[in-house]
Amino acid sequence: MPVLYRTYRPSKWAEVIGQDHIVSALRDSTEAKHISHAYLFSGSRGTGKTSVARILANSLETNDEDIYEIDAASNRGIDDIRELREHVSVSPFSSAYKVYIIDEVHMLSKDAWNALLKTLEEPPKHVIFILATTELDKVPDTIISRCQTFSFRKPPREVVRKQVISIAKKEGFELDSGAADLIALLGDGSFRDALGMLEKVISSSSDKKITREEVENITGAPRAGLVNNFIAALTEKNSDEALKCVGDAEKSGISMITFATLILEKMRFILLLQHSASSKDSIKERVSPDDWEFIEMQSVKKLLTPAMLVCMLDATDAVLRARIEQLPLEMAVVEVCGK
Repeated sequence: MPVLYRTYRPSKWAEVIGQDHIVSALRDSTEAKHISHAYLFSGSRGTGKTSVARILANSLETNDEDIYEIDAASNRGIDDIRELREHVSVSPFSSAYKVYIIDEVHMLSKDAWNALLKTLEEPPKHVIFILATTELDKVPDTIISRCQTFSFRKPPREVVRKQVISIAKKEGFELDSGAADLIALLGDGSFRDALGMLEKVISSSSDKKITREEVENITGAPRAGLVNNFIAALTEKNSDEALKCVGDAEKSGISMITFATLILEKMRFILLLQHSASSKDSIKERVSPDDWEFIEMQSVKKLLTPAMLVCMLDATDAVLRARIEQLPLEMAVVEVCGK
Protein backbone atom coordinates (compact mmCIF):
# COMPACT_ATOMS: atom_id res chain seq x y z
CA MET A 1 0.00 0.00 0.00
CA PRO A 2 1.19 3.61 -0.55
CA VAL A 3 2.89 5.53 2.25
CA LEU A 4 -0.04 7.34 3.86
CA TYR A 5 1.91 10.37 5.03
CA ARG A 6 3.11 11.07 1.49
CA THR A 7 -0.24 10.29 -0.09
CA TYR A 8 -2.11 12.69 2.18
CA ARG A 9 0.60 15.31 2.58
CA PRO A 10 -0.96 18.79 2.20
CA SER A 11 -0.24 20.44 -1.13
CA LYS A 12 -2.08 23.74 -0.66
CA TRP A 13 -2.77 26.16 2.17
CA ALA A 14 -6.32 24.95 2.79
CA GLU A 15 -5.08 21.41 3.47
CA VAL A 16 -2.65 22.37 6.26
CA ILE A 17 -4.07 21.31 9.65
CA GLY A 18 -3.29 22.75 13.05
CA GLN A 19 -1.02 25.62 11.95
CA ASP A 20 -3.57 28.34 11.13
CA HIS A 21 -1.40 31.12 12.58
CA ILE A 22 1.43 30.27 10.18
CA VAL A 23 -0.74 29.62 7.13
CA SER A 24 -2.51 32.96 7.55
CA ALA A 25 0.74 34.93 7.87
CA LEU A 26 2.51 33.25 4.95
CA ARG A 27 -0.48 33.29 2.62
CA ASP A 28 -1.13 36.99 3.26
CA SER A 29 2.52 37.95 2.78
CA THR A 30 2.86 36.05 -0.51
CA GLU A 31 -0.38 37.50 -1.87
CA ALA A 32 0.89 40.98 -0.97
CA LYS A 33 4.27 40.15 -2.58
CA HIS A 34 6.07 40.78 0.71
CA ILE A 35 8.66 38.04 0.34
CA SER A 36 11.53 37.42 2.73
CA HIS A 37 14.83 36.02 1.49
CA ALA A 38 15.01 33.61 4.43
CA TYR A 39 12.51 31.77 6.61
CA LEU A 40 13.12 29.58 9.64
CA PHE A 41 10.53 26.94 10.58
CA SER A 42 10.93 25.29 13.98
CA GLY A 43 8.86 22.67 15.75
CA SER A 44 8.70 19.00 16.67
CA ARG A 45 8.77 16.26 14.05
CA GLY A 46 5.78 15.63 11.83
CA THR A 47 4.09 19.00 12.38
CA GLY A 48 4.24 20.05 8.73
CA LYS A 49 7.41 22.14 8.39
CA THR A 50 8.63 20.74 5.07
CA SER A 51 5.09 20.46 3.69
CA VAL A 52 4.48 24.15 4.39
CA ALA A 53 7.89 24.97 2.90
CA ARG A 54 6.86 23.27 -0.35
CA ILE A 55 3.49 25.01 -0.38
CA LEU A 56 5.24 28.34 0.18
CA ALA A 57 7.56 27.65 -2.73
CA ASN A 58 4.64 26.67 -4.96
CA SER A 59 2.65 29.75 -3.93
CA LEU A 60 5.52 31.81 -5.36
CA GLU A 61 5.01 29.94 -8.66
CA THR A 62 8.34 28.20 -8.34
CA ASN A 63 8.60 25.18 -10.63
CA ASP A 64 9.92 21.86 -9.31
CA GLU A 65 13.22 22.27 -11.15
CA ASP A 66 13.91 25.43 -9.14
CA ILE A 67 13.08 23.91 -5.74
CA TYR A 68 16.00 22.23 -3.97
CA GLU A 69 15.58 20.11 -0.84
CA ILE A 70 18.71 19.50 1.20
CA ASP A 71 19.07 17.26 4.24
CA ALA A 72 21.52 19.00 6.54
CA ALA A 73 22.03 15.77 8.50
CA SER A 74 23.94 14.29 5.54
CA ASN A 75 25.17 17.56 3.96
CA ARG A 76 26.45 19.34 7.04
CA GLY A 77 30.04 20.25 6.22
CA ILE A 78 31.61 23.48 5.00
CA ASP A 79 32.31 21.97 1.56
CA ASP A 80 28.60 21.26 1.13
CA ILE A 81 27.70 24.86 1.98
CA ARG A 82 30.45 26.22 -0.25
CA GLU A 83 28.99 24.20 -3.12
CA LEU A 84 25.57 25.59 -2.23
CA ARG A 85 26.92 29.16 -2.28
CA GLU A 86 28.26 28.63 -5.79
CA HIS A 87 24.94 27.12 -6.87
CA VAL A 88 22.76 30.01 -5.62
CA SER A 89 24.49 32.52 -7.87
CA VAL A 90 23.13 30.76 -10.96
CA SER A 91 19.78 32.12 -12.18
CA PRO A 92 16.61 30.01 -11.91
CA PHE A 93 15.70 27.74 -14.84
CA SER A 94 12.09 28.80 -15.37
CA SER A 95 10.86 30.61 -12.24
CA ALA A 96 11.24 33.97 -10.58
CA TYR A 97 12.92 32.32 -7.60
CA LYS A 98 15.17 29.44 -6.64
CA VAL A 99 13.96 28.03 -3.32
CA TYR A 100 16.31 26.06 -1.06
CA ILE A 101 14.63 24.00 1.66
CA ILE A 102 17.24 22.90 4.19
CA ASP A 103 15.83 20.32 6.59
CA GLU A 104 17.33 19.51 10.04
CA VAL A 105 19.42 22.66 9.65
CA HIS A 106 20.60 22.46 13.27
CA MET A 107 22.90 19.62 12.16
CA LEU A 108 25.25 21.95 10.27
CA SER A 109 28.81 22.22 11.54
CA LYS A 110 30.18 25.47 12.97
CA ASP A 111 32.16 26.22 9.81
CA ALA A 112 29.10 25.45 7.68
CA TRP A 113 27.05 27.90 9.73
CA ASN A 114 29.61 30.62 9.15
CA ALA A 115 29.61 29.96 5.42
CA LEU A 116 25.80 29.98 5.28
CA LEU A 117 25.67 33.21 7.26
CA LYS A 118 27.64 35.00 4.55
CA THR A 119 25.08 33.91 1.98
CA LEU A 120 22.15 34.96 4.17
CA GLU A 121 23.72 38.40 4.70
CA GLU A 122 23.91 39.13 0.97
CA PRO A 123 21.67 36.68 -0.89
CA PRO A 124 21.01 37.00 -4.63
CA LYS A 125 17.58 38.54 -5.28
CA HIS A 126 16.32 35.35 -6.92
CA VAL A 127 17.08 33.10 -3.92
CA ILE A 128 14.85 32.16 -1.00
CA PHE A 129 16.02 29.96 1.87
CA ILE A 130 13.59 27.98 4.03
CA LEU A 131 15.37 26.44 7.00
CA ALA A 132 13.61 23.77 9.07
CA THR A 133 14.64 22.44 12.46
CA THR A 134 13.37 20.39 15.38
CA GLU A 135 15.99 21.95 17.68
CA LEU A 136 15.84 25.73 17.49
CA ASP A 137 18.21 26.11 20.45
CA LYS A 138 21.04 24.72 18.28
CA VAL A 139 20.59 27.36 15.58
CA PRO A 140 22.96 30.34 16.05
CA ASP A 141 21.35 33.67 16.95
CA THR A 142 23.12 35.27 13.99
CA ILE A 143 21.18 32.97 11.65
CA ILE A 144 17.85 33.41 13.48
CA SER A 145 18.13 37.21 13.31
CA ARG A 146 18.35 37.08 9.50
CA CYS A 147 15.23 34.95 9.06
CA GLN A 148 11.51 35.32 9.43
CA THR A 149 10.82 32.75 12.13
CA PHE A 150 7.72 30.59 12.52
CA SER A 151 7.09 28.16 15.37
CA PHE A 152 5.04 25.08 14.48
CA ARG A 153 2.83 23.84 17.30
CA LYS A 154 2.14 20.24 18.19
CA PRO A 155 -1.45 19.67 17.09
CA PRO A 156 -3.93 18.71 19.84
CA ARG A 157 -4.57 14.98 20.00
CA GLU A 158 -8.20 15.56 19.03
CA VAL A 159 -7.05 17.13 15.75
CA VAL A 160 -4.75 14.18 15.04
CA ARG A 161 -7.53 11.75 15.99
CA LYS A 162 -9.96 13.29 13.50
CA GLN A 163 -7.32 13.24 10.78
CA VAL A 164 -6.59 9.56 11.46
CA ILE A 165 -10.31 8.71 11.27
CA SER A 166 -10.71 10.69 8.03
CA ILE A 167 -7.74 9.07 6.27
CA ALA A 168 -8.69 5.58 7.45
CA LYS A 169 -12.13 6.16 5.93
CA LYS A 170 -10.61 7.25 2.62
CA GLU A 171 -8.60 4.02 2.63
CA GLY A 172 -11.80 2.02 3.20
CA PHE A 173 -11.34 1.31 6.92
CA GLU A 174 -13.41 2.22 9.96
CA LEU A 175 -11.76 2.84 13.33
CA ASP A 176 -13.72 2.60 16.54
CA SER A 177 -13.31 5.61 18.84
CA GLY A 178 -10.83 3.85 21.10
CA ALA A 179 -8.65 2.73 18.19
CA ALA A 180 -8.46 6.21 16.69
CA ASP A 181 -7.65 7.79 20.05
CA LEU A 182 -4.87 5.29 20.77
CA ILE A 183 -3.26 5.82 17.36
CA ALA A 184 -3.37 9.58 17.93
CA LEU A 185 -1.79 9.18 21.36
CA LEU A 186 0.98 6.96 20.00
CA GLY A 187 1.66 9.60 17.32
CA ASP A 188 2.66 12.00 20.13
CA GLY A 189 1.65 15.18 18.30
CA SER A 190 3.15 14.12 14.97
CA PHE A 191 0.90 13.66 11.95
CA ARG A 192 3.66 11.67 10.27
CA ASP A 193 4.08 9.27 13.19
CA ALA A 194 0.32 8.86 13.65
CA LEU A 195 -0.19 8.07 9.96
CA GLY A 196 2.78 5.69 10.08
CA MET A 197 1.06 3.91 12.95
CA LEU A 198 -2.23 3.86 11.03
CA GLU A 199 -0.47 2.42 7.99
CA LYS A 200 1.02 -0.34 10.12
CA VAL A 201 -2.38 -1.18 11.60
CA ILE A 202 -4.16 -1.17 8.23
CA SER A 203 -1.46 -3.35 6.65
CA SER A 204 -1.77 -5.93 9.42
CA SER A 205 -5.54 -5.89 9.80
CA SER A 206 -7.73 -8.64 8.39
CA ASP A 207 -10.94 -6.65 8.93
CA LYS A 208 -12.20 -3.34 7.55
CA LYS A 209 -13.43 -2.38 11.02
CA ILE A 210 -10.52 -1.89 13.40
CA THR A 211 -10.91 -2.01 17.17
CA ARG A 212 -8.72 -0.61 19.93
CA GLU A 213 -7.78 -4.15 20.91
CA GLU A 214 -6.45 -4.79 17.42
CA VAL A 215 -4.38 -1.58 17.57
CA GLU A 216 -2.98 -2.73 20.92
CA ASN A 217 -2.01 -6.12 19.45
CA ILE A 218 -0.36 -4.66 16.35
CA THR A 219 1.49 -1.75 17.98
CA GLY A 220 2.40 -3.36 21.30
CA ALA A 221 0.62 -0.59 23.20
CA PRO A 222 -0.56 -1.31 26.75
CA ARG A 223 -3.82 -3.24 26.82
CA ALA A 224 -6.79 -1.31 28.15
CA GLY A 225 -7.42 -4.10 30.64
CA LEU A 226 -3.97 -3.67 32.17
CA VAL A 227 -4.48 0.08 32.51
CA ASN A 228 -7.93 -0.45 34.03
CA ASN A 229 -6.62 -3.03 36.49
CA PHE A 230 -3.89 -0.65 37.62
CA ILE A 231 -6.36 2.20 38.20
CA ALA A 232 -8.81 -0.03 40.04
CA ALA A 233 -6.05 -1.36 42.28
CA LEU A 234 -4.64 2.11 42.93
CA THR A 235 -7.99 3.64 43.90
CA GLU A 236 -8.72 0.67 46.16
CA LYS A 237 -5.20 1.04 47.62
CA ASN A 238 -4.28 -2.51 46.68
CA SER A 239 -0.53 -2.02 46.30
CA ASP A 240 0.18 -5.68 45.51
CA GLU A 241 -2.13 -5.72 42.47
CA ALA A 242 -1.06 -2.25 41.27
CA LEU A 243 2.65 -3.17 41.44
CA LYS A 244 1.89 -6.43 39.63
CA CYS A 245 0.35 -4.40 36.77
CA VAL A 246 3.52 -2.28 36.53
CA GLY A 247 5.62 -5.46 36.53
CA ASP A 248 3.47 -7.05 33.81
CA ALA A 249 3.85 -3.94 31.67
CA GLU A 250 7.63 -3.96 32.11
CA LYS A 251 7.90 -7.69 31.28
CA SER A 252 5.86 -7.13 28.11
CA GLY A 253 8.32 -4.47 26.95
CA ILE A 254 5.69 -1.76 27.10
CA SER A 255 6.91 1.83 27.12
CA MET A 256 6.42 3.13 30.65
CA ILE A 257 5.74 6.66 29.41
CA THR A 258 2.95 5.35 27.16
CA PHE A 259 1.58 3.21 30.00
CA ALA A 260 1.67 6.15 32.41
CA THR A 261 0.08 8.51 29.87
CA LEU A 262 -2.82 6.12 29.28
CA ILE A 263 -3.30 5.74 33.04
CA LEU A 264 -3.26 9.51 33.51
CA GLU A 265 -5.78 10.13 30.78
CA LYS A 266 -8.24 7.52 32.03
CA MET A 267 -7.89 8.81 35.60
CA ARG A 268 -8.58 12.29 34.28
CA PHE A 269 -11.76 11.08 32.56
CA ILE A 270 -12.93 9.42 35.78
CA LEU A 271 -12.27 12.55 37.82
CA LEU A 272 -14.05 14.75 35.25
CA LEU A 273 -17.09 12.49 35.25
CA GLN A 274 -17.14 12.50 39.06
CA HIS A 275 -17.40 16.28 39.11
CA SER A 276 -19.00 17.21 35.78
CA ALA A 277 -21.96 15.34 34.33
CA SER A 278 -21.77 17.53 31.22
CA SER A 279 -18.42 15.94 30.27
CA LYS A 280 -20.12 12.58 29.65
CA ASP A 281 -20.66 12.90 25.89
CA SER A 282 -17.18 14.20 25.07
CA ILE A 283 -15.53 11.41 27.09
CA LYS A 284 -17.78 8.71 25.66
CA GLU A 285 -16.84 9.83 22.14
CA ARG A 286 -13.15 9.27 22.86
CA VAL A 287 -13.17 5.75 24.31
CA SER A 288 -14.27 2.22 23.47
CA PRO A 289 -17.57 0.87 24.91
CA ASP A 290 -15.67 -1.33 27.40
CA ASP A 291 -13.53 1.58 28.57
CA TRP A 292 -16.60 3.79 28.94
CA GLU A 293 -18.21 1.15 31.15
CA PHE A 294 -15.07 1.07 33.32
CA ILE A 295 -14.82 4.88 33.55
CA GLU A 296 -18.49 5.24 34.44
CA MET A 297 -18.26 2.51 37.09
CA GLN A 298 -15.18 4.08 38.69
CA SER A 299 -16.76 7.54 38.72
CA VAL A 300 -19.77 6.16 40.62
CA LYS A 301 -17.46 4.64 43.25
CA LYS A 302 -15.84 8.08 43.82
CA LEU A 303 -12.62 6.49 45.09
CA LEU A 304 -10.34 8.53 42.84
CA THR A 305 -9.05 11.75 44.43
CA PRO A 306 -7.25 14.76 42.92
CA ALA A 307 -4.24 13.90 45.10
CA MET A 308 -3.95 10.50 43.40
CA LEU A 309 -3.94 12.17 40.00
CA VAL A 310 -1.31 14.68 41.08
CA CYS A 311 0.88 11.84 42.35
CA MET A 312 0.56 10.00 39.01
CA LEU A 313 1.25 13.23 37.12
CA ASP A 314 4.51 13.69 39.03
CA ALA A 315 5.43 10.04 38.43
CA THR A 316 4.81 10.39 34.68
CA ASP A 317 7.13 13.41 34.51
CA ALA A 318 9.75 11.44 36.47
CA VAL A 319 9.60 8.47 34.06
CA LEU A 320 11.27 10.62 31.40
CA ARG A 321 14.30 11.15 33.68
CA ALA A 322 14.47 7.79 35.45
CA ARG A 323 17.24 5.27 34.79
CA ILE A 324 14.78 2.56 35.84
CA GLU A 325 11.64 3.45 33.88
CA GLN A 326 9.10 1.69 36.09
CA LEU A 327 10.49 3.02 39.39
CA PRO A 328 8.50 6.32 39.44
CA LEU A 329 5.24 4.40 38.91
CA GLU A 330 6.17 1.94 41.65
CA MET A 331 6.97 4.82 44.01
CA ALA A 332 3.61 6.44 43.18
CA VAL A 333 1.83 3.21 44.06
CA VAL A 334 3.66 3.00 47.40
CA GLU A 335 2.90 6.65 48.17
CA VAL A 336 -0.82 6.44 47.30
CA CYS A 337 -1.47 3.06 48.90
CA GLY A 338 0.56 3.88 52.02
CA LYS A 339 -1.62 6.86 52.93
